[in-house]
Amino acid sequence: MSLIPAAPERLHIYDTTLRDGAQQEGLRLSVADKMRIATLLDELGVTHIEGGWPGANPSDTAFFAEAAERLTLRNATLVAFGSTRKPGAKAADDPQVAALRDAGTSTICLVAKSHDRHVTDALRTTLDENLAMVSDTVSHLVNEGKSVYLDCEHFFDGYYQNPDYALEVVRAAAEAGAEVVVLCDTNGGMLPSRMGDVVSAASAIGVDLGIHCHNDSGCAVANSLAAVEAGVMQIQGTVNGYGERTGNADLTTIVANLELKYAWSVLRGGGLGSLTHISHAIADITNQPTQPRQPYVGRSAFAHKAGLHASAIRIDPDLYQHTDPDLVGNQMRMLISDMSGRANVQIKAEQLGLDLTDRDAAGRVAERIKQREAEGYSYEAADASFELLLRAELGMLDRPFTVDTWTVSTTHDASGAGDSEAVIHLGDAQFTGQGNGALNALDAALRRALAQSHPVIEEYQLIDYRVRVLDNDTVGTDSIVRVLIDMTHGDHTWTTVGLGTNVVEASWEALSDAYLYGLLKQF
Repeated sequence: MSLIPAAPERLHIYDTTLRDGAQQEGLRLSVADKMRIATLLDELGVTHIEGGWPGANPSDTAFFAEAAERLTLRNATLVAFGSTRKPGAKAADDPQVAALRDAGTSTICLVAKSHDRHVTDALRTTLDENLAMVSDTVSHLVNEGKSVYLDCEHFFDGYYQNPDYALEVVRAAAEAGAEVVVLCDTNGGMLPSRMGDVVSAASAIGVDLGIHCHNDSGCAVANSLAAVEAGVMQIQGTVNGYGERTGNADLTTIVANLELKYAWSVLRGGGLGSLTHISHAIADITNQPTQPRQPYVGRSAFAHKAGLHASAIRIDPDLYQHTDPDLVGNQMRMLISDMSGRANVQIKAEQLGLDLTDRDAAGRVAERIKQREAEGYSYEAADASFELLLRAELGMLDRPFTVDTWTVSTTHDASGAGDSEAVIHLGDAQFTGQGNGALNALDAALRRALAQSHPVIEEYQLIDYRVRVLDNDTVGTDSIVRVLIDMTHGDHTWTTVGLGTNVVEASWEALSDAYLYGLLKQF
């Protein structure tokens, strides 16, 4: 007997990345950023996009003006967010309510207090006046032809302190014409086991309910799913869980669970296959690092390292994967490390298009990897270096260039000004490069050496450079150093690793291998 409930007749996937997600520390969105993200959210197939709070700040007001002129949505409804009228005023005369009317959206989401202490201590009004604010604002906007949702702020905390009043706020909104009343776990302290009873109590009022969870207890996704199973029909959240403090419920995890675990079709236009791409694209726009261990869309979500796992995956990938990564636009990755066995190496070679079916050869490569890892190399993030090593072990590495010797020197004067010069020899030819530091000088010299025979290297870009001092028997400046370099050309990015007793030596190995790999693959 299935424990998964039947899909509701309608289910809103309500994204608030542009409003609540934008409250994350260090996250700042321009109008252009919001337009790009809204287009991606529509491509994904969410049903609602909350664009911000018109009238509250110039950026959000400008976004709604721009959206009215230029934003075309195929799947989603754009929503304006704002608050109920001020105490003692009339909704028809409130400037904030007027800004919501003028935002140009068919749907408006209001926020109201549902925790009695927030009404009296924060809002500084009476409980009855707060109910009047809800009724007046909702009914006014409904009479203006708007679809109205109401977010009950601090609902769960308020319910546990004064359940009668929290439910009265829900009832006031419903009787005034709100289409959906959203129960908000604003402080993020709820647990899934408590969700069902509270949602059931609110459901007795007879209005469609939504859920809006924050992640302060680490339960935002679980709480949202528990609320869905208890009967809510609108789920609010943000892409990648962006938001204030520890963030909001991550919609990428929620929609993947609903589509794949519940077998509900919740995204309009079948956008689940683009989930990983859209998650990462929005991370780029927001200038937030992607989270490797994020469920479904993280780079490590389907990455396997243990040799025992790899052996099983060669038989059937489902033995160590809860779902097919292709369904969310991700892919399985086989990590190469000192924990790797023969199966890891064989699977990785197959992914690279190399034949390593010979068990003895695979065993030799695995042992070579373990030896190199023991020295300090790391191939988990350096797929390019692994492929170079694999090709060398198989006798398949055709080097397009070989540097015989290299030197680099750095000079400084008393003022602190200085520069670096590198000299490399390819056969009888000598090439010199100057730069801002040793690595830059080596890069300039190598580019000069290769540019005539391989002009494509002028288009290669070094986009990241990471140094780590390794723990070993020595300390300080005598330690072993590992360097990782990311190189890019067009849509291709590759990573190489270098190791040495000094940072220049390690940098040179990673740099020269980065150029070698790019030319080998003909990127």
